[in-house]
Amino acid sequence: MTSSIHDRAVLHNGVQMPWVGLGVYKAEDGDEVIQSIKWAIDEGYRSIDTASLYENEAGVGQAIAESHVPREELFITTKVWNTDQGYGKTLEAFDASLKRLGLDYVDLYLVHWPVPGKYKETWKALEKIYHEGRAKAIGVSNFKQHHLEDLMADAEIKPMVNQVEYHPRLSQEDLLLYCKKQGIQLEAWRPLLKGEIFEEPTLVELADKYDKSVAQIILRWDLQNGVVTIPKSVTEHRIQENIDIFDFELTNEDMTRISALNQDKRNGADPDDPEFYKPFE
Repeated sequence: MTSSIHDRAVLHNGVQMPWVGLGVYKAEDGDEVIQSIKWAIDEGYRSIDTASLYENEAGVGQAIAESHVPREELFITTKVWNTDQGYGKTLEAFDASLKRLGLDYVDLYLVHWPVPGKYKETWKALEKIYHEGRAKAIGVSNFKQHHLEDLMADAEIKPMVNQVEYHPRLSQEDLLLYCKKQGIQLEAWRPLLKGEIFEEPTLVELADKYDKSVAQIILRWDLQNGVVTIPKSVTEHRIQENIDIFDFELTNEDMTRISALNQDKRNGADPDDPEFYKPFE
């Protein structure tokens, strides 16, 4: 049982990754993202997830610089965006991200989407970055099983993490099982589905049963499924609430009830949708 905020998922290269992190998608660069990270760190968060797409890496870096926590205790993730994919462009994009963050290294660097015809070359750049020690771990985001199989057919290094849309309406059980077998840590983005399932009767009932919020029930379900989770918030009390999930455990029956809410329903893009990738061709 994941019972402490200090517990870590151990990636296949031995790097330890916090089970819960703060996502900063759509958090405004400057005061908003800086303050939200400071609140999070004060509450015990040690993992911050950003991306070049989010346009707030500079604010993330400033919050880290002003933090009372030593850099080596923090776990910082960023990602290469689709327009920067390909070997040379990825290396340049990584350098730019590091500069904006004001860091010498990141803890995790991800390929944001499996852009057709480009993600293998992008991965080669990530392998170089990893060998240079400028990323402690490397991984992918939004990769389905067939993308992973295709990537690993030519890869020198297996991805350590696969960050995907994951919530009770999209439980991706087959992908989770595959990643576990491969030693790839699954990580959930948009785990709370932007609050769209907070009125779901099963979740409301369970929140009442455990004297927790619906958000806490969902995030606990993530952890007990072995999935790292990065809920996004810029509100202090929600940042506090989202990490207060280590003092209870869902029963197997209740875990099954939550999983049964799956509808294979995506809120974000489908990684196999060719229309999504047209701007990046």
